[in-house]
Amino acid sequence: ADQAALQGVQIRYEEEIVSADFERQRPRLQVRRLDGSQYTVEAGFVLDASGYGRVLPRLLDLEAPSNFPVRQAVFTHIEDRIDHPGFDRDKILITTHPEKRDIWFWTIPFSDGRCSLGVVAAAEHFAQAPTDLDECLKAFVAQTPSLQQVLANAVWDTPARTIGGYSANVKSLHGPGFALLGNAAEFLDPVFSSGVTIAMRSASMAAGLLDRQLKGAAVNWQTEFAEPLKRGVDTFRAYVEGWYDGSFQDVIYHPASSPEIRAMISSILAGYAWDMNNPFVSEPQRRLRMLAQVCARPSA
Repeated sequence: ADQAALQGVQIRYEEEIVSADFERQRPRLQVRRLDGSQYTVEAGFVLDASGYGRVLPRLLDLEAPSNFPVRQAVFTHIEDRIDHPGFDRDKILITTHPEKRDIWFWTIPFSDGRCSLGVVAAAEHFAQAPTDLDECLKAFVAQTPSLQQVLANAVWDTPARTIGGYSANVKSLHGPGFALLGNAAEFLDPVFSSGVTIAMRSASMAAGLLDRQLKGAAVNWQTEFAEPLKRGVDTFRAYVEGWYDGSFQDVIYHPASSPEIRAMISSILAGYAWDMNNPFVSEPQRRLRMLAQVCARPSA
Protein backbone atom coordinates (compact mmCIF):
# COMPACT_ATOMS: atom_id res chain seq x y z
CA ALA A 1 0.00 0.00 0.00
CA ASP A 2 2.81 2.42 0.83
CA GLN A 3 4.46 1.79 -2.53
CA ALA A 4 1.16 2.33 -4.32
CA ALA A 5 0.72 5.62 -2.48
CA LEU A 6 4.18 6.70 -3.62
CA GLN A 7 2.99 6.19 -7.19
CA GLY A 8 0.12 8.60 -6.61
CA VAL A 9 -2.65 6.21 -5.54
CA GLN A 10 -5.09 7.64 -2.99
CA ILE A 11 -5.65 5.12 -0.20
CA ARG A 12 -8.54 5.54 2.23
CA TYR A 13 -7.87 3.49 5.34
CA GLU A 14 -10.51 2.12 7.73
CA GLU A 15 -13.32 2.47 5.20
CA GLU A 16 -15.64 -0.25 3.93
CA ILE A 17 -17.57 -0.76 0.68
CA VAL A 18 -21.10 -1.63 1.83
CA SER A 19 -22.98 -1.68 -1.49
CA ALA A 20 -22.29 -1.52 -5.21
CA ASP A 21 -24.63 -0.40 -8.00
CA PHE A 22 -23.69 -1.35 -11.55
CA GLU A 23 -27.12 -0.74 -13.08
CA ARG A 24 -26.30 2.88 -13.90
CA GLN A 25 -24.16 4.19 -16.73
CA ARG A 26 -21.36 4.78 -14.21
CA PRO A 27 -20.85 2.40 -11.26
CA ARG A 28 -21.58 3.69 -7.78
CA LEU A 29 -20.04 2.42 -4.56
CA GLN A 30 -21.43 3.20 -1.12
CA VAL A 31 -18.63 3.65 1.42
CA ARG A 32 -18.85 3.58 5.22
CA ARG A 33 -16.27 5.42 7.29
CA LEU A 34 -14.97 4.27 10.67
CA ASP A 35 -17.32 6.70 12.45
CA GLY A 36 -20.35 5.18 10.67
CA SER A 37 -20.97 8.01 8.22
CA GLN A 38 -21.33 7.11 4.56
CA TYR A 39 -20.65 8.64 1.17
CA THR A 40 -20.92 7.62 -2.49
CA VAL A 41 -18.14 7.17 -5.03
CA GLU A 42 -18.93 7.27 -8.74
CA ALA A 43 -16.42 5.54 -11.01
CA GLY A 44 -15.80 4.94 -14.67
CA PHE A 45 -14.85 1.33 -13.91
CA VAL A 46 -14.16 -0.75 -10.79
CA LEU A 47 -11.27 -3.18 -10.38
CA ASP A 48 -11.72 -5.36 -7.27
CA ALA A 49 -8.32 -6.23 -5.82
CA SER A 50 -9.65 -6.82 -2.29
CA GLY A 51 -8.09 -10.27 -1.94
CA TYR A 52 -9.74 -12.47 0.69
CA GLY A 53 -12.15 -9.59 1.37
CA ARG A 54 -13.80 -10.50 -1.95
CA VAL A 55 -15.89 -7.33 -1.86
CA LEU A 56 -17.72 -7.48 -5.19
CA PRO A 57 -18.21 -11.28 -5.20
CA ARG A 58 -20.02 -10.91 -1.85
CA LEU A 59 -22.05 -7.83 -2.76
CA LEU A 60 -23.03 -9.03 -6.24
CA ASP A 61 -23.62 -12.70 -5.36
CA LEU A 62 -20.78 -13.88 -7.59
CA GLU A 63 -19.26 -16.40 -5.18
CA ALA A 64 -19.18 -20.01 -6.33
CA PRO A 65 -18.02 -23.12 -4.45
CA SER A 66 -14.48 -24.30 -5.08
CA ASN A 67 -14.02 -27.86 -6.29
CA PHE A 68 -11.04 -28.28 -3.96
CA PRO A 69 -11.44 -30.11 -0.62
CA VAL A 70 -11.51 -27.96 2.51
CA ARG A 71 -7.95 -27.55 3.74
CA GLN A 72 -6.51 -25.69 6.69
CA ALA A 73 -3.21 -23.93 7.32
CA VAL A 74 -1.58 -23.33 10.71
CA PHE A 75 1.38 -20.97 10.63
CA THR A 76 3.67 -18.73 12.65
CA HIS A 77 6.96 -16.82 12.61
CA ILE A 78 9.90 -18.20 14.59
CA GLU A 79 13.48 -17.30 15.42
CA ASP A 80 14.77 -20.27 13.49
CA ARG A 81 18.50 -20.48 14.47
CA ILE A 82 18.93 -22.92 11.59
CA ASP A 83 22.46 -24.31 11.24
CA HIS A 84 21.57 -27.43 9.26
CA PRO A 85 24.13 -27.91 6.44
CA GLY A 86 21.45 -28.82 3.92
CA PHE A 87 19.39 -25.67 4.42
CA ASP A 88 19.74 -22.76 1.98
CA ARG A 89 18.51 -19.42 3.35
CA ASP A 90 18.15 -18.11 -0.19
CA LYS A 91 15.42 -20.63 -0.97
CA ILE A 92 11.97 -21.55 0.31
CA LEU A 93 11.88 -25.06 1.75
CA ILE A 94 8.84 -27.20 0.96
CA THR A 95 8.61 -30.38 3.03
CA THR A 96 6.13 -33.23 2.67
CA HIS A 97 4.93 -35.42 5.52
CA PRO A 98 6.72 -38.80 5.38
CA GLU A 99 3.51 -40.84 5.57
CA LYS A 100 0.62 -38.57 4.54
CA ARG A 101 1.42 -37.08 1.16
CA ASP A 102 -1.34 -34.49 1.28
CA ILE A 103 0.28 -32.78 4.29
CA TRP A 104 3.07 -30.32 3.53
CA PHE A 105 5.05 -27.55 5.21
CA TRP A 106 6.56 -24.27 4.10
CA THR A 107 9.68 -22.74 5.65
CA ILE A 108 10.39 -19.26 4.28
CA PRO A 109 13.62 -17.76 5.66
CA PHE A 110 13.98 -14.02 6.24
CA SER A 111 17.19 -12.00 6.29
CA ASP A 112 16.92 -11.26 10.02
CA GLY A 113 17.30 -14.86 11.19
CA ARG A 114 13.59 -15.51 11.41
CA CYS A 115 11.31 -17.52 9.16
CA SER A 116 7.69 -18.14 8.33
CA LEU A 117 6.65 -21.70 9.08
CA GLY A 118 3.34 -23.33 8.26
CA VAL A 119 1.60 -26.64 7.70
CA VAL A 120 -1.24 -27.31 5.26
CA ALA A 121 -3.51 -30.34 5.47
CA ALA A 122 -7.05 -31.49 4.84
CA ALA A 123 -9.42 -30.59 7.65
CA GLU A 124 -9.73 -34.19 8.86
CA HIS A 125 -6.01 -34.37 9.70
CA PHE A 126 -6.49 -31.64 12.30
CA ALA A 127 -9.19 -33.61 14.11
CA GLN A 128 -6.49 -35.77 15.73
CA ALA A 129 -4.07 -32.90 16.38
CA PRO A 130 -3.80 -30.78 19.56
CA THR A 131 -6.39 -28.00 19.70
CA ASP A 132 -3.77 -25.47 20.83
CA LEU A 133 -2.40 -24.04 17.58
CA ASP A 134 1.22 -23.82 18.76
CA GLU A 135 1.18 -27.43 19.93
CA CYS A 136 -0.65 -28.46 16.77
CA LEU A 137 2.07 -27.07 14.52
CA LYS A 138 4.84 -28.51 16.69
CA ALA A 139 3.15 -31.92 16.59
CA PHE A 140 3.07 -31.97 12.79
CA VAL A 141 6.73 -30.92 12.66
CA ALA A 142 7.62 -33.69 15.14
CA GLN A 143 6.04 -36.22 12.76
CA THR A 144 8.41 -35.09 10.02
CA PRO A 145 12.02 -35.91 11.01
CA SER A 146 13.72 -34.04 8.16
CA LEU A 147 12.02 -30.78 9.10
CA GLN A 148 12.42 -31.41 12.82
CA GLN A 149 16.18 -31.61 12.30
CA VAL A 150 16.23 -28.32 10.40
CA LEU A 151 14.26 -26.59 13.18
CA ALA A 152 16.04 -28.27 16.10
CA ASN A 153 17.23 -24.95 17.58
CA ALA A 154 14.17 -22.85 16.81
CA VAL A 155 12.66 -20.44 19.33
CA TRP A 156 8.87 -20.50 19.06
CA ASP A 157 8.14 -16.96 20.17
CA THR A 158 5.04 -15.98 18.17
CA PRO A 159 1.52 -17.41 18.67
CA ALA A 160 0.42 -19.54 15.73
CA ARG A 161 -2.59 -18.58 13.64
CA THR A 162 -4.85 -20.53 11.32
CA ILE A 163 -6.94 -20.08 8.20
CA GLY A 164 -9.22 -22.68 6.65
CA GLY A 165 -11.48 -23.11 3.67
CA TYR A 166 -9.45 -20.56 1.73
CA SER A 167 -10.00 -21.97 -1.77
CA ALA A 168 -12.51 -19.79 -3.61
CA ASN A 169 -14.15 -19.34 -7.00
CA VAL A 170 -16.58 -16.99 -8.73
CA LYS A 171 -19.33 -17.26 -11.34
CA SER A 172 -17.74 -14.59 -13.52
CA LEU A 173 -14.48 -12.64 -13.57
CA HIS A 174 -16.10 -9.51 -14.96
CA GLY A 175 -19.37 -7.72 -15.60
CA PRO A 176 -20.66 -4.35 -16.80
CA GLY A 177 -18.34 -1.81 -15.23
CA PHE A 178 -16.11 -4.13 -13.19
CA ALA A 179 -13.48 -6.88 -13.22
CA LEU A 180 -12.08 -9.08 -10.46
CA LEU A 181 -8.36 -9.42 -9.82
CA GLY A 182 -6.27 -11.99 -7.96
CA ASN A 183 -7.71 -13.62 -4.85
CA ALA A 184 -10.88 -11.54 -5.14
CA ALA A 185 -11.72 -13.83 -8.06
CA GLU A 186 -10.23 -17.28 -7.55
CA PHE A 187 -7.73 -18.72 -5.10
CA LEU A 188 -6.47 -22.26 -5.56
CA ASP A 189 -3.99 -23.11 -2.81
CA PRO A 190 -0.87 -21.67 -1.16
CA VAL A 191 1.43 -24.36 -2.60
CA PHE A 192 3.70 -22.98 -5.37
CA SER A 193 2.49 -19.44 -4.46
CA SER A 194 0.28 -19.44 -7.55
CA GLY A 195 -1.93 -16.78 -5.97
CA VAL A 196 0.81 -14.14 -6.28
CA THR A 197 1.39 -14.97 -9.95
CA ILE A 198 -2.32 -14.96 -10.80
CA ALA A 199 -2.84 -11.68 -8.95
CA MET A 200 -0.03 -9.92 -10.80
CA ARG A 201 -1.03 -11.39 -14.16
CA SER A 202 -4.70 -10.44 -13.78
CA ALA A 203 -3.77 -6.91 -12.70
CA SER A 204 -1.39 -6.46 -15.62
CA MET A 205 -3.96 -7.72 -18.12
CA ALA A 206 -6.80 -5.64 -16.69
CA ALA A 207 -4.72 -2.44 -16.54
CA GLY A 208 -3.88 -2.66 -20.23
CA LEU A 209 -7.46 -3.42 -21.26
CA LEU A 210 -8.93 -0.69 -19.07
CA ASP A 211 -6.48 1.86 -20.43
CA ARG A 212 -7.65 1.02 -23.94
CA GLN A 213 -11.32 1.12 -22.92
CA LEU A 214 -11.04 4.50 -21.22
CA LYS A 215 -9.44 5.85 -24.39
CA GLY A 216 -12.53 4.80 -26.34
CA ALA A 217 -11.48 1.44 -27.78
CA ALA A 218 -13.85 -1.54 -27.74
CA VAL A 219 -12.73 -4.22 -25.27
CA ASN A 220 -14.13 -7.74 -24.94
CA TRP A 221 -13.46 -8.63 -21.30
CA GLN A 222 -14.46 -12.25 -21.83
CA THR A 223 -12.11 -13.09 -24.70
CA GLU A 224 -9.32 -10.67 -23.80
CA PHE A 225 -9.32 -11.10 -20.01
CA ALA A 226 -11.36 -13.95 -18.54
CA GLU A 227 -10.52 -16.70 -21.03
CA PRO A 228 -6.76 -16.12 -21.32
CA LEU A 229 -6.46 -15.64 -17.55
CA LYS A 230 -8.32 -18.90 -16.96
CA ARG A 231 -5.86 -20.81 -19.16
CA GLY A 232 -3.04 -20.03 -16.77
CA VAL A 233 -5.19 -20.67 -13.71
CA ASP A 234 -6.15 -24.08 -15.08
CA THR A 235 -2.48 -24.87 -15.70
CA PHE A 236 -1.71 -24.17 -12.05
CA ARG A 237 -4.80 -26.15 -11.08
CA ALA A 238 -3.43 -29.29 -12.75
CA TYR A 239 -0.21 -29.11 -10.75
CA VAL A 240 -1.94 -28.28 -7.47
CA GLU A 241 -4.28 -31.24 -7.91
CA GLY A 242 -1.32 -33.44 -8.83
CA TRP A 243 0.52 -32.30 -5.73
CA TYR A 244 -2.26 -33.42 -3.40
CA ASP A 245 -3.09 -36.71 -5.15
CA GLY A 246 0.62 -37.57 -5.15
CA SER A 247 1.16 -37.81 -8.91
CA PHE A 248 3.16 -34.58 -9.13
CA GLN A 249 5.17 -35.58 -6.08
CA ASP A 250 6.14 -38.76 -7.95
CA VAL A 251 7.56 -36.50 -10.66
CA ILE A 252 9.35 -34.14 -8.27
CA TYR A 253 10.97 -36.88 -6.19
CA HIS A 254 11.90 -39.12 -9.13
CA PRO A 255 15.67 -39.77 -8.89
CA ALA A 256 16.30 -39.81 -12.65
CA SER A 257 14.37 -36.78 -13.84
CA SER A 258 14.99 -35.25 -17.26
CA PRO A 259 16.69 -31.82 -17.06
CA GLU A 260 14.60 -30.62 -20.02
CA ILE A 261 11.31 -31.65 -18.44
CA ARG A 262 12.37 -30.31 -15.05
CA ALA A 263 13.13 -26.95 -16.70
CA MET A 264 9.72 -26.81 -18.40
CA ILE A 265 7.86 -27.59 -15.18
CA SER A 266 10.03 -25.22 -13.13
CA SER A 267 9.17 -22.50 -15.63
CA ILE A 268 5.47 -22.97 -14.89
CA LEU A 269 5.95 -22.86 -11.13
CA ALA A 270 8.07 -19.72 -11.59
CA GLY A 271 5.04 -18.03 -13.13
CA TYR A 272 5.17 -18.80 -16.85
CA ALA A 273 1.84 -20.60 -16.77
CA TRP A 274 0.65 -18.80 -19.92
CA ASP A 275 3.56 -19.85 -22.17
CA MET A 276 1.71 -21.90 -24.77
CA ASN A 277 5.02 -22.95 -26.35
CA ASN A 278 5.59 -25.09 -23.26
CA PRO A 279 3.84 -28.46 -23.80
CA PHE A 280 3.24 -28.75 -20.05
CA VAL A 281 1.21 -25.53 -20.33
CA SER A 282 -0.66 -26.27 -23.53
CA GLU A 283 -1.78 -29.70 -22.24
CA PRO A 284 -1.12 -29.62 -18.49
CA GLN A 285 -3.36 -32.42 -17.28
CA ARG A 286 -2.54 -34.93 -20.02
CA ARG A 287 1.19 -34.25 -19.99
CA LEU A 288 1.45 -34.39 -16.21
CA ARG A 289 -0.62 -37.57 -16.04
CA MET A 290 1.59 -39.31 -18.62
CA LEU A 291 4.78 -38.15 -16.92
CA ALA A 292 3.55 -39.24 -13.49
CA GLN A 293 2.71 -42.70 -14.84
CA VAL A 294 6.26 -43.06 -16.15
CA CYS A 295 7.79 -41.86 -12.87
CA ALA A 296 5.60 -44.19 -10.80
CA ARG A 297 6.83 -47.30 -12.62
CA PRO A 298 9.25 -49.44 -10.61
CA SER A 299 12.87 -49.22 -11.74
CA ALA A 300 14.11 -52.08 -13.88
